Amino acid sequence: MKNTKTRMLVEGAVMIALAAVLSFIKVYKLPWGGSITLLSMLPICVFSIKYGIAWGTFVSFVYALVQLFIDLAEVLSWGLTPVSLIACFALDYLLAYTVLGLAGMLRSQKLPGWILGTTLALMLRLGAHFLSGVLIWHSFGELWDGFSTENEFIYSILYNGSYMLPEIVFTVIGAVILYSVPQTRKLLAPVQKA
Repeated sequence: MKNTKTRMLVEGAVMIALAAVLSFIKVYKLPWGGSITLLSMLPICVFSIKYGIAWGTFVSFVYALVQLFIDLAEVLSWGLTPVSLIACFALDYLLAYTVLGLAGMLRSQKLPGWILGTTLALMLRLGAHFLSGVLIWHSFGELWDGFSTENEFIYSILYNGSYMLPEIVFTVIGAVILYSVPQTRKLLAPVQKA
C-alpha cells in the first residue's frame, strides 16, 4: 500500500512538472491571459484517468497553484482592483485548473471514457474562464485590435473560446494517441483504489 501511494505521489509530481514545462511552449498567446500550449493539460488529465478523480483533483489543485505562481507577476501587472485580483486568482487559476482533475470521471469506459472525461474537464475549465470573463474582464471590452463588444457574454465566449477550444481539441487528440499505443495504454491503465 505504501509503495503504491509513494509511486502515485511521485507520478503526480512528475506530471505537474511536465505540465508546467509544456505550459511554457505557447503556440498562441492572448494579451489578457490564455494561450494555446503544447498539450500542457494532458499530463494532469492522464494522471486523473490513471488514479481517479480524488487524487486527480488533488494533483490538479497543486498544478493550479504552480500556474498561479508562474503567472503571478504578469497578473499583478494588469492593474486589477484587489477584489478583481482575488476573483481572478479564484476563477482563472484555482477553479480553472483544479477541474482538470475530473478527467478521470469516466476512466472505466476505456477510450470513450478518456475522450469524454478529458473533454468534460476541459469544458469545465472553459466555463471557469467564461465566468471570469463575464464577471471580471468584460470591462476591458476589446478582444483584438478594432474588434470590441459591449455584451460580456459574447466577449467572454469569443475570447476564452479562441484559445480553449483548440486546447480541448489538441488535448483530446493527444489522449487518443496515448490510448492507441498498447504499451502506453497498459502503463496508464486505471489503478483501482490507490
